[in-house]
Amino acid sequence: MKKREVQASVKDERLVLKRRNQMIKGAVTLFKEKGFHRTTTREIARASGFSIGTLYEYIRTKEDVLYLVCDSIYDEVRDQLQQSFDPNQGTLESLRLVIDYYFKVMDELQDEVLVMYQEAKSLSKDALPYVLKKELEMVGMFEDTIRRCVENGELDLTEKQVKIIAHDIFVQGQMWAFRRWVLQKLYTLDEYIELQTDLLLEGIKGSGSK
Repeated sequence: MKKREVQASVKDERLVLKRRNQMIKGAVTLFKEKGFHRTTTREIARASGFSIGTLYEYIRTKEDVLYLVCDSIYDEVRDQLQQSFDPNQGTLESLRLVIDYYFKVMDELQDEVLVMYQEAKSLSKDALPYVLKKELEMVGMFEDTIRRCVENGELDLTEKQVKIIAHDIFVQGQMWAFRRWVLQKLYTLDEYIELQTDLLLEGIKGSGSK
């Protein structure tokens, strides 16, 4: 599935990237406070630091901004994860490190994650499948790490078990953002990571790991 193209009248790609990053930051704050539908493009322009006329040089609709927000979140998480670990190590320690790093990225991007889950339903019909595909690609990164553990004899899991564990990791990381109103009163980030990782690995052992 091809990346959805957002039209811009400006041809300088570096300037387009800079202005859109400003839009994304401004929009995240507004969408979190007011929601997507109650936020106007004029407010997004003001929060981004430029005029409404300048805004429309880089996007065509408010829905374009929401798409850019969702797209950028997954790009940021993927890029940080790819830089943080080698999925080919195939050890339980490497799996722990993957979980630790992913949860910490979710902590850094918790406002963006919250907005994405609240507002992704408002994406257009052509944008939503693309964003969901990127989510599955991220889950696939965890699947690859777990499979290497299986191949190395560190874990004894079926393919279905590999897939469900990858989804568990993905959701537990994001839960730190969308359940933060209660979780962050009960645990520090490190405590949350340790508890979730221990429970996950204990569950894997209970299902028949070596």
